Amino acid sequence: MTENDEGPEYDTDFRAHPEEYEIGRGEEGVFKVEPYKSELLPLWSYKDEESARESAGAIYERYEEYRKNEEFPGMDMARKYLQMGYTRAMRYAEYPGGRKYGDDGEELEPEQWTDEDKREAALVFEEYWERVREDERYRNAKERHRDR
Repeated sequence: MTENDEGPEYDTDFRAHPEEYEIGRGEEGVFKVEPYKSELLPLWSYKDEESARESAGAIYERYEEYRKNEEFPGMDMARKYLQMGYTRAMRYAEYPGGRKYGDDGEELEPEQWTDEDKREAALVFEEYWERVREDERYRNAKERHRDR
């Protein structure tokens, strides 16, 4: 993957060229990999448990479509959005205002639970994220993609 010098997007349509997709670590590429970013980002919300349920459910539906169409990059990007829903919501659940660092740049100690709504949202995303990670078809597709 080569990054487009003009902006944050990669200069590749990963649906047309899935062989160019690199799995990366964690949530890497979540705001860059097209067309999946444009399909998944509008669905992503972690404001509270209700919005997380709607969001994670919609993202998981997309995951199932990608799986049906054997689009591994889309499957993996859906997994990343579910993971990111968990990590972002949990940050707000543990840190007031989601701030992990103080004005002095020092990392703050997490609190338990500074925002209960965000914690509930995080747990919803975690449930769907786990479902994808345990999906045998996802794991097999990931291995095949790595072997290419």
